[in-house]
Amino acid sequence: MNYEILEALSQITKNKNIDIDFVIKTLEASLMSAAKKKFGDTENIRINVDPNSGEIKIVAVKKVVEEVTNPNTEIQLSEAREIEPKVQVGDEVEVLVGFNEFGRNAISIAKQSLIQKVREAEREKIFEEYKDKIETVVTGAVQQIERGHLIVNLGRAEAIIPPKEQIPKERYRQGDRIRALILDAQKTAKGPQIILSRAHPNFVKRLFELEVPEIYEKIIEIKAVAREPGERCKIAVSSIDDRVDPVGACVGVKGTRVQSIVRELSGERIDIVPYSSNPETFATRALAPAKVVQIDTYHDDNSMTIVVEDDRLSLAIGKAGQNARLAAKLTGWKINILSETEYREQKRLEEQLKVYVSELSGVGKKLKERLTANGIETIQDLAKCSIEDLTKIEGVGGKRAASLIEKAKDYLSVSKAEE
Repeated sequence: MNYEILEALSQITKNKNIDIDFVIKTLEASLMSAAKKKFGDTENIRINVDPNSGEIKIVAVKKVVEEVTNPNTEIQLSEAREIEPKVQVGDEVEVLVGFNEFGRNAISIAKQSLIQKVREAEREKIFEEYKDKIETVVTGAVQQIERGHLIVNLGRAEAIIPPKEQIPKERYRQGDRIRALILDAQKTAKGPQIILSRAHPNFVKRLFELEVPEIYEKIIEIKAVAREPGERCKIAVSSIDDRVDPVGACVGVKGTRVQSIVRELSGERIDIVPYSSNPETFATRALAPAKVVQIDTYHDDNSMTIVVEDDRLSLAIGKAGQNARLAAKLTGWKINILSETEYREQKRLEEQLKVYVSELSGVGKKLKERLTANGIETIQDLAKCSIEDLTKIEGVGGKRAASLIEKAKDYLSVSKAEE
């Protein structure tokens, strides 16, 4: 029997990857629950499981008395001397308790308690393991497909890829091998819920880290990733070593490195862009191969108007605006793309609509000169100013600044209504 117990404990620790000390303490606690079910009070019960021999020793510490009133905690002197011949009334002796004394129901409770606690420990261990692996790539097998969700067997745990985290055009069958990014690990009543993704931009980032040693070694850094899963992706890279070309290293000899990732992503097109801290340069590179001829940058609302050659407009915008969207995501700027002809027409219309500050009542020659010197030439410019901006100008106080801005806005509102 002891061998069987020892073998069972070994199987639990091996299959569930749980520490043997924890299993033994759990078994002891479960047996204590069984003892409580049988005897009610367990203060005098001692349970010990030997991890080397598998022997389970259960004893009841009983007080030696002349006449027993509580058989669970007391023992008659004559019976006690059969265990320890020299014992006296008032002493305590340890009485072995056999499994048969527990009863079938109590043993069943102990078994269920052990199974439950081992299962909870296993779930906790799996949760902690995968919680520490968030943002890493794992490989598993598709176990089943349930209402569009892919259930993936990772070995010791199950994971799920929701429809929104899948690459739209991919189709899987039961048993297919699959790689994905661990997006999240959550605790649920049924155990840890591990969420995977193949659509997240960081999945592409991690694939490049696995494929390009220079990224893993931190010689090359991926600065940004913008992606429309299954269609197109742009990544921006830079190198801390001038001798290492970040784009060339990511592409690999004859494109071997990038093509390996393209295959993993089911043919998703990948543009690798050299990063620049200069927003205009970065935006120009992000829109390649379209040639940029002019950029107007508006820092107040983090936007750019980018002008390209007439015959390159469709290339810059991309199919259904995809190239422009990805460039905006990659750079973090709102991007408006115009052809040279459209830009010239826009500027011509803006020039026609300009109304110079001298047209505004209350703006004399000296104030006009001061406003112009500070880049405020038109009523449109004035309407965009804040009181703080205007009070920096000599001779303009808070009340006057507020009045000028209000007049400028009223003027433009009236002009727009008349149109």
